Amino acid sequence: MSSKHTSTRRRFAKQLLLAFSAIMSGWPSLRFFISSEEKTIHIPGFQGTKIPIPGKSDQLIILNDRPLNAETPAHLLGNRYTPNDLFFVRNNGIPPEKVDIKNWLLEISGESVKTPKTYSINDLKNKFKHYTYHITLECGGNSRNEFYPPANGLQWSTGAVGCAAWTGVRLKDVLEDAGIKANAVYIGYYGRDTHISGDKSLSPISRGVPIQKAMEDESLIAWAMNGEDMPLVNGHPLRLVFGGYPASCSGKWLYKIAVRDKVHDGSKMDGYSYRIPCNPVSPGDTPKQEDMCIIEKMPVKSIITSPKSGGIIKKNQTLTLKGQAWTSAERITTVEVSSDFGKSWKLCSVSEPTNRFAWQQWEGKLSFPSPGYYEVYVRATDSVKDTQTMLLPGWNPYGYLNNACHRIAIKVNA
Repeated sequence: MSSKHTSTRRRFAKQLLLAFSAIMSGWPSLRFFISSEEKTIHIPGFQGTKIPIPGKSDQLIILNDRPLNAETPAHLLGNRYTPNDLFFVRNNGIPPEKVDIKNWLLEISGESVKTPKTYSINDLKNKFKHYTYHITLECGGNSRNEFYPPANGLQWSTGAVGCAAWTGVRLKDVLEDAGIKANAVYIGYYGRDTHISGDKSLSPISRGVPIQKAMEDESLIAWAMNGEDMPLVNGHPLRLVFGGYPASCSGKWLYKIAVRDKVHDGSKMDGYSYRIPCNPVSPGDTPKQEDMCIIEKMPVKSIITSPKSGGIIKKNQTLTLKGQAWTSAERITTVEVSSDFGKSWKLCSVSEPTNRFAWQQWEGKLSFPSPGYYEVYVRATDSVKDTQTMLLPGWNPYGYLNNACHRIAIKVNA
């Protein structure tokens, strides 16, 4: 075959791939009807272990295995609280292979601690009052796969989010026990996970939050999830839990908290990690690092959990829709659905939050006047009047904070 014909075939194959990618990203019905092939992989940190992930449902969608990351399909997120086995997995390093709870220690230190202290897990349980809060955790890059041009990082769909009942002690109670100096600015965490290179001198991730966030009532040092030990891949035996901030702030396998007199400078606190342009940029542009701002509050967001995308109903049949909505503000106030690409919206009922940072369940109904293909959109508004956008929000190099409306495909038969 001539080089001319070979070149033509390659161009055609490339065009076909690009077209297919565009269709897959734009048509939820096709994403529903095309399923990925099952695969078996080795999970680093679990010698000889195959799928399913220990402590996890085999319905999770694995994005990569080194480090291990897996998301939850939207239709499995309908519970008021996400079951432990369905809660998403977001790791930057390799979890510890052995956990000795009796000898696990938590160190509180740093420039802005009056008296550095060390606590065992029993110390934490016996010395401080226990609290349970229902907290939504969401990866800052959730829904990254919708950005175009494609953004760097794991190509999460909608499932890097979950809401669980976390039990532990208030971070502020422990910090106050050690004593916090007036110059405290930030806290930074350190975990027992190992860098994927195997180099134990490197930290896979060490992030944190401003001291004001650390001192909120709902900020926890947690050891239990939905009344049970949390799965190892979610941070057993000890982790931080911060609602309303990127889940990367909620450090896992926690062994040290540093109270800093400056913004924490641990791994993935600098450069482009968990940062967005301080000012809007053109899609595809890469701003200078000094023009990137740290992500703090997560945006208002919602998903449709029922029915599953690709549902088929009859003309004039009433369709009941259900889902979740969450925000870093006090609460969700309004949820609406649309079947005409946002020309009109119909109000839904919304449950009250159990506490701040818990997601809220919503329910709505729609009917369709004629047969054909429809897309159902959902949008939420919170107590500070922030509302989701129909289109993608501002492009950024790592595809953070996408809170564009979630949508599903519905086919209506005559």
